[in-house]
Amino acid sequence: MIWIKVITYFRIRSTNLSETHPFRHCTGPLHIGGVRTALYNYLFARQHGGDFILRIEDTDSQRFVPGAEKYILDSLAWCGIRIDEGVAEGGPHAPYRQSERREIYLKYAQQLVESGHAYYAFDTQEELASIRAEAESRGQTFAYNHEVRGRLATSLALPAEEVRRRMEAGEPWVVRFMMPENEQVHMHDLIRGDVTVNTSTLDDKVLYKSADALPTYHLANIVDDHLMEISHVIRGEEWLPSLPLHYLLYRAFGWSDSQPEFAHLPLLLKPTGGGKLSKRDGDKMGFPVFPLRWVSPDGETAHGYREDGYFPEAFVNMLALLGWNPGTEQEIFSMDELIGAFSLERVSKSGARFNPEKARWFNAQYLHAKSDAELAGILMPVLKEKGIEAGKDRAEKAVALIKERATFPQELWNLSWFLFKAPEEYEEKGVAKFWKGENPARIAALKEVIAGIDDFTKENAERIVHDWIVAREYPMGQVMNSLRLTLVGAGSGPSIFDICEIIGKEETLRRIDAALDKLGRQAIG
Repeated sequence: MIWIKVITYFRIRSTNLSETHPFRHCTGPLHIGGVRTALYNYLFARQHGGDFILRIEDTDSQRFVPGAEKYILDSLAWCGIRIDEGVAEGGPHAPYRQSERREIYLKYAQQLVESGHAYYAFDTQEELASIRAEAESRGQTFAYNHEVRGRLATSLALPAEEVRRRMEAGEPWVVRFMMPENEQVHMHDLIRGDVTVNTSTLDDKVLYKSADALPTYHLANIVDDHLMEISHVIRGEEWLPSLPLHYLLYRAFGWSDSQPEFAHLPLLLKPTGGGKLSKRDGDKMGFPVFPLRWVSPDGETAHGYREDGYFPEAFVNMLALLGWNPGTEQEIFSMDELIGAFSLERVSKSGARFNPEKARWFNAQYLHAKSDAELAGILMPVLKEKGIEAGKDRAEKAVALIKERATFPQELWNLSWFLFKAPEEYEEKGVAKFWKGENPARIAALKEVIAGIDDFTKENAERIVHDWIVAREYPMGQVMNSLRLTLVGAGSGPSIFDICEIIGKEETLRRIDAALDKLGRQAIG
């Protein structure tokens, strides 16, 4: 049996909330693209009996934002994604924060230099900016590669004694990978198949920075994935251009035989399909793009799916189908069902367009499937806040009547308030349409009929009222909607006799009287 260890990693760095990238933000909030990547990692690990590992990548010391790590952990917990090894759980390869593994990365960076696969570079940012500007003035694009590394301030061009002097003097330096010249790198991606890239198109990436004694993503992840025995890396497609470098790093360390398999997931696209999904899209169209509400240290906020009333199961279900399909017509999946059905073979190569309406549809399905008791448990605190005394039995009857019309839990009160309190106002449109002609007089007469009903069940009351209307050849719609107006203050809503049964005969009569008093009585013609 192949031992599966799937890694999910989050880079802790600041980001403009309008420019989020999966797995690269958490000083801005965790974008749903990052959650989807974590979910796919989790489903794959669970399906193959492997381990799901969470690593926090906090090596960008200049852009670290407090609170990001907790946000990640809270988001995954809300989604039901359970971590086997990580910063909170521990594990055999602790620590799982990269900032706590500095000495490890320095050792391996130096190993690459000593083996001739990397070199020291002393160029300052100002010097590199000047070189780029000069190249651009000639109509050229500057690339730090084999053509220039022997002419710049590097250990390849400077005498060994000068390199040592600069380092001992405390001059800042970086370690750059020495990209081979004109070599074809053959790679395999579990989603995209075979990929080949020529190294002539690649530059010498920075692997380690002395300024903060921290590695870049490229070195840290290769080293950590190797030491943590990672078997599969499932990440966003923005990392696909880095794959040749990662292959070459594994080769440089002599780890090619044990390198993990890679899968690069498609982007989440705007609802319009034109580009990556961003916070700006959510703000413009009124939907969240983050799992939980986030408040940054400078006060910038982003609303979340949890606070907007989405159930975590609905959110996960929706997210799983953004870029993956089960090959069947099934759309509603529990987490266990997702684990059983998921496969990388059915992950799309192209971007997945986000559909806000479909997200709401998923939430509605999960709400409708919940028991009346569970939904009553959501409604009861709202009733208490509004000073309404109502038993759980009545709350259950109320949610049973209206839940099919609801999408979010917070809608339960707005859809059911008239089952707990009488209307104080009457819809102007409904009054104009139904409280006219002989209708008020008919309702006054109908009140007496209702007062005489002893068995006030829905079925019996409906039969008696129906027969009374038919016997007098009154227009059924006019009378019934006039009655509805007295009970709920509007000309639309659930079944009238369902309402009557829940509020009871006495309250039904009180509401009819109140409407007659407020809207005016008319004599029977």
